[in-house]
Amino acid sequence: MTASTTKRLNQPLWITALTLVASLEVVMAEPVNEIQTTLEDQTEVAVTIYNSNLALIKDQRQIRLPEGRVDLAFRDVSAHIKPQTALLRTPNGDQAPRVIEQNFDFDLLTPSALLEKYVGRDVGLISTHPTTGEQTEETATVLAANEGVVLKLSDRIETGHLQHLPYRIVYRDIPSNLRDRPTLVMRLDNATAEPQALELSYLTGGLSWQADYVGELNQDETQLDLTGWVTLENRSGTGYNNAKLQLVAGDVNRAPEPVALFKNIAERRTMDAAPPMQEETLFEYHLYSLAEPTNIADNQSKQVSLLAAPGATVRKELLIQGGAGVYQRALGDLAQTLDVSVFIEFTNDESSNLGLPLPAGTLRVYKRDSAGHAQFIGEDVIDHTPKNETVKVLLGQSFDITASRKQTDFNKRSGSGPWQYEYESAFEIVIHNAKPAATEVTVQEQLPGDWQILKESAPHQKGNARTAVWTLEIPAEGSTTLSYSARVRL
Repeated sequence: MTASTTKRLNQPLWITALTLVASLEVVMAEPVNEIQTTLEDQTEVAVTIYNSNLALIKDQRQIRLPEGRVDLAFRDVSAHIKPQTALLRTPNGDQAPRVIEQNFDFDLLTPSALLEKYVGRDVGLISTHPTTGEQTEETATVLAANEGVVLKLSDRIETGHLQHLPYRIVYRDIPSNLRDRPTLVMRLDNATAEPQALELSYLTGGLSWQADYVGELNQDETQLDLTGWVTLENRSGTGYNNAKLQLVAGDVNRAPEPVALFKNIAERRTMDAAPPMQEETLFEYHLYSLAEPTNIADNQSKQVSLLAAPGATVRKELLIQGGAGVYQRALGDLAQTLDVSVFIEFTNDESSNLGLPLPAGTLRVYKRDSAGHAQFIGEDVIDHTPKNETVKVLLGQSFDITASRKQTDFNKRSGSGPWQYEYESAFEIVIHNAKPAATEVTVQEQLPGDWQILKESAPHQKGNARTAVWTLEIPAEGSTTLSYSARVRL
């Protein structure tokens, strides 16, 4: 231990503390240049959007920085940036400046924000004489700016709302922590004064996408002309010009979201045509890439083409589905009305001009009337559908095909304990067809526990462990009655 060290240790603690504070203040007060980079410096931007209000932005800019410590204000980042995910790198592999700290300035410059920053400071109040038009200015101190403003003048206190004050407020400067655009400020240790390409990548909210499909049935309802669109929503607080756009379809696991800092702003809708997307596998998901760069403006909804599949082979199905609860009790109703649901289904394969993994979305179906006008006939949500899988879409309920069920017999055979409860029930399902042509209808009845069909007027198939399936032909402007009895053991 040196003599100087011993002398320092023998000093009173308060002198040592003051020395440390003084040295800290010198470090904190050391000026650091701030260099701003704007969209004018941008050379390339890539946007990858996920299903759940999440996007990856890769923003490349050509920037010249001085050597040493410098604050780089990266303007026009997303207002919903997750700053903890930000990564500054050089796309060409050169050594990137070292990031010492970073601050996301999301407190944007507005009249109310500026007033709040001036609490405790002086402003000028300019008033205009109502008859002479002469303008005078007096100094006031802003005491508060919450739910209005409180001003201290030389001889009085005045309150009011900012938009109703009889003054024009004059500010002498703009506080450094107010920005006119969302800005990420990074304190860097930079090794070169030469121009360099820097890429800032980060995750952000405020960007989302969904798939929408439009299908048109032909007249005999055997083919579907299918078109797929991707609808993009940008509410991130900034635009992305000439962006390389990619979309990830699949359920990516995410940690719980923090409380949102910003409210959504009014939506502006547009529709743009674009070349179909290219698809590839990415991990356990699918990645869709737009062939050409596109503009994604802030507060915009736009559509780009996903696929076009004319003449996809479809099959229409009229389906009656019964519940399992009718087999364990005697029913009091003379008859129960049953819904007759209308489905179409097609296979996502190359023979149907498809074969592309389909992202989840809404499929809306149209059919032309006798005058050639397309009429909306129903919509349904489809799930992520891999290649060669079947898509089944519920369009609605049939108007001309109606059905009712009646219980004709019920007998409780036993009931002393689990798997000893045994019931026998008999039913009639009457299906009416008001159409001028015969129609095929499928009946699916769910039966609980251990079940057995004892008698039936038409043969059934076992759809699965709990479902009996009948396929019936209903004559034109006629009816068909399906009668059967079943034994269930629970």
